[in-house]
Amino acid sequence: MGSKRKSTVKKNKRLKKLKKTVYEEPEELKRAPHSFVIHRGQIGKSLLQLVKDFRKVMEPFTAASLQVYKKNTIKDFVALAGPMHVSHLCVFTSSDTGVNFRVARLPQGPTMTFKLVNYALSKDVVSSLRKQMVNPKLFRHAPLIVMNNFTGEGLHINLMATMFQNMFPTINVTKVNLNDIKRCVLMNYNSETKLIEFRHYAITTVPVGLSKGVKKIVQSKVPDLSNYDEIDEFLLKPELLSDSEFEETTSSNVVVPQKLVGRGNIVGTQSSIRLSELGPRLTLQLIKVEEGLMTGDVMFHEFIKKPDKKKEEAKEN
Repeated sequence: MGSKRKSTVKKNKRLKKLKKTVYEEPEELKRAPHSFVIHRGQIGKSLLQLVKDFRKVMEPFTAASLQVYKKNTIKDFVALAGPMHVSHLCVFTSSDTGVNFRVARLPQGPTMTFKLVNYALSKDVVSSLRKQMVNPKLFRHAPLIVMNNFTGEGLHINLMATMFQNMFPTINVTKVNLNDIKRCVLMNYNSETKLIEFRHYAITTVPVGLSKGVKKIVQSKVPDLSNYDEIDEFLLKPELLSDSEFEETTSSNVVVPQKLVGRGNIVGTQSSIRLSELGPRLTLQLIKVEEGLMTGDVMFHEFIKKPDKKKEEAKEN
């Protein structure tokens, strides 16, 4: 009896430590999908940073400061999932064969295991860009999820698409405030290589059809006019009137339907949508789908094929 009580006390202490790191949300936000992003086992500094980067992707509906201790078990996180309205568990693990990434629907599954073929951390992605866009305000709202090419034969493809879509809040196109859509997650599936490319971008809108000079004034970027007698000389400066300034990519142009934050984005006029990569970058390959939570019948396996029962029965007859 004494040993059972000690184990119960230890478990309660572990749960209390986890609860302290989870932020209690207002009632109206509890219906959105929530996640825990954790790691299990021994991992290096690079993979630990990847866990933190992925938490940034899942903000604000994730436990951003969740502390994971060695004594914590998957059952501990499942026990917290209900009270904290957590719907998905993302787990990074490292082994001799490579790095795996598991996504599980709580509380009963299914669970998808991906091989992390390669990855790039957010700091490396951002540092490689000429124009960097890192703003804490970007993470006040969940990103828009964009799925591409998740079609083909096999139930596992539909399961992947459903799992990833349900990790992010749905958007009501008739009621959405466009100022809340500051980020997007793009997932592209290659049916030939069976690889998934994961990208994370910041979204901005800028007015189109303006020269550099006019755009600076419209966007409140006060130019240096000390070398000019009149503002006309600045606006009519040859290098600020080059044809290339007006050759915007029309495929990215949209008519502004509602008031947007940012100078020059006027309702009814055209603006261009710009994407700036935030990272991290992930290349994933689906290895296994389990019916339950980290266990249960294997519904799909990339390398182990189940025998077709119908074909076996036909051979026997």
